[in-house]
Formats: sequence, C-alpha cells, structure tokens
Amino acid sequence: MSQNSTTQVIQPPNALRLKVGSRFGALDAGAIAKAEAALKSLSSNFAQWLQDELTKLAAARARITTEGMTPETAEVLYMRAHDMKGLGTTYEFPLITRIAASLCKLIDEPATRCAAPMVLIDGHIDAINAAVRDNIKTDDHPVGKALVEALEARVKDLGFT
Repeated sequence: MSQNSTTQVIQPPNALRLKVGSRFGALDAGAIAKAEAALKSLSSNFAQWLQDELTKLAAARARITTEGMTPETAEVLYMRAHDMKGLGTTYEFPLITRIAASLCKLIDEPATRCAAPMVLIDGHIDAINAAVRDNIKTDDHPVGKALVEALEARVKDLGFT
C-alpha cells in the first residue's frame, strides 16, 4: 500500500438550514428575555402546580394498589411519571426530573410495565415526594444525590438503561 495517499474531507451541505432558511439561524435575545420574564412571573404558581402533579402521581399509585398493576393502571402511572419528568426542571426541581426519568426507564415499555417491581416504583415516588417535602431541588444535595443514584443503579441492575 502506498504511503503517499491524500485525504479529502467533504462537508455535506446543511440540508436543514437550506429547508428552513436563515430565519432560524440566530436567536432573538429580546424574545428569550421576554419568555424568561413570563416564566418568572408564573413561578409563584410552581409550588401549587407541583403539588397538583404529586396528587396525580399519588392517585396513579393508589389505583395500582387497589386494582393491581394492569396495562391500564401502568399506563396511567407512566403518563404521570412522564409529566413529572418534563415538569420537574420547569418547576425548579431538576432532581425530580432525574428521578422521574429513572422511573420512566423502569416502566417505559408497555409489554414489561406490569413486571416492574412495585417496591422500586414506590421508591421512585417516595423519593419525588421527599425531594418536594424537604425542598431538595438538585443532585448537588447529598441526600438528593444518594437517592437518585441508588434508584438509577437499581433500574440499571434490572437491565434498563
């Protein structure tokens, strides 16, 4: 084989930029500031909205307790966990987002949801409640870090990644 080979790097065109044009090329700093101000004005409602989500999560858990883990009750639990995953950081609790993401991994597949260990599901829900109760917002807090890492490890040990 020859030692004198040359290499040529070919950059493909950015097809997305060609399709959407330059209007999305730069973010409008004014629009971002306006959105942040709007979110800040709503932040006084976050505690109540978070409590509403906790109530829905508790209701999903209670339904499983009374009716058993069925495809329907497991789906409701998954939807509540998925909502918490999306809303935790918005409500200034990124730890909740991480815990709920771990729970979502555990019960993500409809075919295997009903086989998820209830004790691990309960552990996730209890951890979310504890984070809110004790105002543990991030995994920088030693208790928050210990909780989320233990839950994620158990989910991983069961083969969910």
